[in-house]
Amino acid sequence: IFKIPIKISKLDLRVMCKFAFTDVFFKTISNIPASLKIGIELYHKNLQFIKHLYMHCLHYTTYLVMKQYLYFGTSILTGSDSFQEVVVKVERPTYNKPFLGGFRNVSTGVEFHNAGSQTKPKKRPDKGIELFSRGTQTAVEKNVRQQTRNTTSTQMTRTGLFVSNMTDKLITPGKYFTAEEYHKRRVEAVIVIQKYFRRWYAANLVQNLKVQRRLRLAREAQEELQKKWEKEEKLRREYEKKLNPKTREDFELLYHELELWMQEETERINRTLTGAKRKAALYTLLEEETELIACIGMHKLSANLENQQKAILHFLGKCAQPRRWKAFDGKITEMDTQNSLRGKELLEIYRSINTKDIPKDERISVLLTLKWTVKEHECKLTQEIVALIDREIDLISREVKECNLEGLRKRICTLFLQYIKTPEFNPQVAGLIKVPQDPLTLYKNFYFCHSCEKYLAPTEFPIPASSHTIGRCRSCYQLDNAARKRESYFKYRLILENLRKSEVDYQDDSKIVFLVQLPDMQYLIEKIWNCQSALSACSDLYELVMVRWDKQHEWSPWNTILLTKEEADAHLKLCNLQKTYEAPFIYKIEQKHIRAKNYFARIPAMSSFLHRSNNQSNANSYQKHKINFFINTLIVLNRSK
Repeated sequence: IFKIPIKISKLDLRVMCKFAFTDVFFKTISNIPASLKIGIELYHKNLQFIKHLYMHCLHYTTYLVMKQYLYFGTSILTGSDSFQEVVVKVERPTYNKPFLGGFRNVSTGVEFHNAGSQTKPKKRPDKGIELFSRGTQTAVEKNVRQQTRNTTSTQMTRTGLFVSNMTDKLITPGKYFTAEEYHKRRVEAVIVIQKYFRRWYAANLVQNLKVQRRLRLAREAQEELQKKWEKEEKLRREYEKKLNPKTREDFELLYHELELWMQEETERINRTLTGAKRKAALYTLLEEETELIACIGMHKLSANLENQQKAILHFLGKCAQPRRWKAFDGKITEMDTQNSLRGKELLEIYRSINTKDIPKDERISVLLTLKWTVKEHECKLTQEIVALIDREIDLISREVKECNLEGLRKRICTLFLQYIKTPEFNPQVAGLIKVPQDPLTLYKNFYFCHSCEKYLAPTEFPIPASSHTIGRCRSCYQLDNAARKRESYFKYRLILENLRKSEVDYQDDSKIVFLVQLPDMQYLIEKIWNCQSALSACSDLYELVMVRWDKQHEWSPWNTILLTKEEADAHLKLCNLQKTYEAPFIYKIEQKHIRAKNYFARIPAMSSFLHRSNNQSNANSYQKHKINFFINTLIVLNRSK
């Protein structure tokens, strides 16, 4: 570290400050020895200090302290020999400064640089992204050679040179025509082109129309065949249900047909016969009805046995089902547990026992398998099953006829089914049996049927929407219907199911349609809509559907219409009912809605929805009244003007 004293006068300080304020700094000073070659750099951050130095100091003595940095030191004279030292930090450059312009004093030889060369450039922050690329800054040039056209020349016949004229063409001038004639020819050519184009376009359009007509006729014929096939299929299914009834709906339909036949025969007898002949005919009709009822009862017993066997197999199939869940990709994953494997084993044994007409060796093998299966658990039930199995094996060995073994085999199947339904032997069945394991739960949610005098679960009681209390159970209703009314709700059930599916597709939270029961739907169709379409008067209930009258509001008995399927599709496409239908038709539909509203207003579950619809209709009518009033006011004002 060394110090070099430098004397700076007031004039030199003014020059320095002038250079600093004009962004031009000095590089060297003449009175510094040439051997030291020390450059003094003043940065922009020192400008305020130099300005302060010039304003407050008159005489200074400057020292330069140099190690890694340069220090511009000034001293304030306080007396003849004393002074106060002030140090200015000057950073040494670590790179060669480029010459960006300046000037040189001719008389003294001092060279001055511009401020840009004295200031260290500010570094740009590294963003991790390449902002400048040579590929985008440099233009790509490509040199391609191109061949110019060859120069040609013509040679004419001259003295001493013969040029053949076999390939020459003789061009003669044509007829001269004016601009009007030229444009006239262009117009005529355009007309010809238009004629041919229009002919092509018309032929193409006619061909497309023929194709569309042919496709439409084929589609209509296909739809007609489809409708005919569906109708025949419905009739065939209905005939099959009447001929071989299996379900509860089939027997309801059969009893309904019997009631219709009885009414027709009774009416015919009353119309044609009188006196003793009439009584004899009615007696004969009653005997025929009794025979038919007995025949239906026999069919019902056989159907119940078959349905019971199907229900047992379905129940055992549920016990044998593995655990299933859907993965994130939509695939179904199955896992067999110990309980499901036990259920599969018992299901296979039960099917083998119920199999008929098998050889004796296979039957004995199945019985032995069953015996060793039930012997895993020791109880009174298993002991009884083992005893019956030993008895059947003994009778088979004595070659007893199979018809004499049917009772014994039924007892084995019944006891084995009881074994399967026991959760101790089949844990999978615990969540499927209807009777709970805890007897205390039987005291909750069980109701008494006053007709059959049984305590049953709530699911066994059909509760109509108009009912205030719990009445008879489902089996009592069916028995009463078969004995007295003999009504069939099959067709009304189809209409109600289609209606509920269509309401679910709207996704507007419809609720009323799920409160309506089959008797309510029957009353709505028979009493209010007279079992026929509102437009075409079609009375085939298989072809009729119920849809919304105004599709902007949810379905309700006072916002519905009974139409065929084709009419319903066309009705739902309408945007304005007032412009499409005539006023008398709309008035007739509104009257039917009022009748339905009066009937369903007595149902407690419908009252809240009815009040809400009334409020909405009142609001709509009030809005319409305001609009009409505003329109009438505008008309009066226009007339007054």
